[in-house]
Amino acid sequence: TLRYFDGRAEGTRPFCLLDYFPQDYLMVIDESHVTLPQVHAMFGGDRARKENLVEYGFRLPAAKDNRPLRFEEFEQLVGTTIYVSATPADYELMKSEGVIVEQLIRPTGLVDPPLEVRITDNQIDDLLEEIDKRVRNDDKILVTTITKRMAEELSKYFDRVGVRNRYIHSDIDTLERVQILEDLRAGMFDVLIGVNLLREGLDLPEVALVAILDADKEGFLRNVRSITQIAGRAARHSNGNVILYADHCTDSMRYAIEQSNRRRRKTDAL
Repeated sequence: TLRYFDGRAEGTRPFCLLDYFPQDYLMVIDESHVTLPQVHAMFGGDRARKENLVEYGFRLPAAKDNRPLRFEEFEQLVGTTIYVSATPADYELMKSEGVIVEQLIRPTGLVDPPLEVRITDNQIDDLLEEIDKRVRNDDKILVTTITKRMAEELSKYFDRVGVRNRYIHSDIDTLERVQILEDLRAGMFDVLIGVNLLREGLDLPEVALVAILDADKEGFLRNVRSITQIAGRAARHSNGNVILYADHCTDSMRYAIEQSNRRRRKTDAL
C-alpha cells in the first residue's frame, strides 16, 4: 500500500492535499456546523471498514494507514480559517474566540421569512388551507414532521384529498433525491414532505411556505439550529413564510424567532 512507497512508519498519517498548500493559506469551511462533524467522523468510518477487511485477510495490515485524517491531525494542518454558517456550532464559536461577522444582507436582497406560531388543534386542516393559497399562485411547500411514520401518514392523507405531494426519506439515494427536487421545481407536484427536511444548502426559490409540525418537541430535529436551517428554506422566495405548529413556545423556538426578527429589522432598515 501507499505506506510502503512513502516510507512512513506504522500509524503515521498519509499525505493529503493540504500538505501541498503554502504555509499561509486560508481555509474557508462552508456550512461548518455539518462539514466539521463529517471530517470528525471520516476516520472512524474508514477504520471500522478496514478492521474487517484486514481481519479476514482481504487487505494487508498497512491498509489501515491509507486512511482519512484524524480530526486532531486535520486541526494541525489548518491555519487561518473562516467558518461559514448560519448556525455555527460550539466548536466554531470557541475557535473564533469572539471574532464573528454577521452577513445580514442576502445576495438575493430578500429579508428573512417571518416565523409564525400556530396551535396544533386542527393543524392539518389549517395547513391544507395554507397549501391551497400557495398552489393557486403556483408556489411550492415544504412540510417537515418529527417521525417517519407521521410523514408517511400525512403523504397518504394528502393523496386522498387531492394534494400533489411526494415523501422524501432516508432510504432514497442521492440521485433519486435530486430527481424529486427537480420534479418539485418543474411543477410535477406541490408539497414535499420529510423528516429531517434537507436543511443545509437546499436552494428552492419556488418554495413559499415551510410548515414545521411538532415544533415544540424539543430535541435534535427541533433545536434552534434545526429550526433556523429549516426556516431558511423559505428565504429564497420574496413572499416566503414559516409556520411552526406547536402548543407552547420552547426556548429554541423563541430564540429562533427573536433572531429572525432581529435580522428582519436590520435588513428592513437598510
